[in-house]
Amino acid sequence: MEKKKRRRWGDRRDGRLLRSIEPLNKVALFIMSRRNGANNLFSDSVEVTQLEHYIRRKRREGLDGFGIMHTIVAAYVRAVSQRPAINRFISGQRIYQRDDDIEICLTVKKSMALDAPETVVKITFNPTDTPETVHAKISKVIEENKGEALDSDFDKTAAFLAKVPRVLMKFAMSILRLLDYFGKMPKSLLDISPFHASIYITSMGSLGIPPIFHHLYDFGNVPVFMSFGAKRKEYELRRDGTTIERKYIDLTFTTDERICDGFYYASAIKLFKTYLKDPFKLDTPIESVVRDID
Repeated sequence: MEKKKRRRWGDRRDGRLLRSIEPLNKVALFIMSRRNGANNLFSDSVEVTQLEHYIRRKRREGLDGFGIMHTIVAAYVRAVSQRPAINRFISGQRIYQRDDDIEICLTVKKSMALDAPETVVKITFNPTDTPETVHAKISKVIEENKGEALDSDFDKTAAFLAKVPRVLMKFAMSILRLLDYFGKMPKSLLDISPFHASIYITSMGSLGIPPIFHHLYDFGNVPVFMSFGAKRKEYELRRDGTTIERKYIDLTFTTDERICDGFYYASAIKLFKTYLKDPFKLDTPIESVVRDID
């Protein structure tokens, strides 16, 4: 595996400035200056026969609670390892690359009740992480943040900010946006901010509804929002005229089109789906991690 590129002048705490981006792509950052003015929406579905077999096997191997979310995260981490451009982000009208940090935000509901509070957790993965590593990291963070009390670092920060008078709060947000624009946001805030990450993943499956198309946040730099829904059954016609019942999960994506072109996005999502269709491939270690451009 190649060594991680050294930080240079112009880099941010959370990313490396890409200096060889095409001029047209640099200009586009000023034409489409806001994330929600530069997003694309698309949906897809995955047949889950192999996925269900894989989940059962992992649980038999001792990975308690291993499920669809763990597999989706592991598949996305593997896809990033081979298609690193989807791990870029836009800040201050510049394009950056996170390299070995794949930061994934998940929304965790404290309990399945209408009035139960939610918390947001951010977990950092490495391109070489295995499904077992993904399971261990997610389980550790969820265990630390479950319970009725809002006790994650982000929750504590949000609770403090909620007490600030609205005029001061508006001023404070203006300062934070300015600091973020120039890459001077304090590391302590970057580490807990769910608005600064590689991707935001949310599950509608536990709610029993189809996935939503979620907007991107103009604050921060999350370039991709993925949602997946509950399993659904579909009856398909075979060549001999008989029908077969299959199960699918639906996926939706909201992407910042400025981080890479459509052909690259399509290639990355196809690779991601390949791992979901046959997740047993995730058990084979990758030969090398592909590095992004300079």
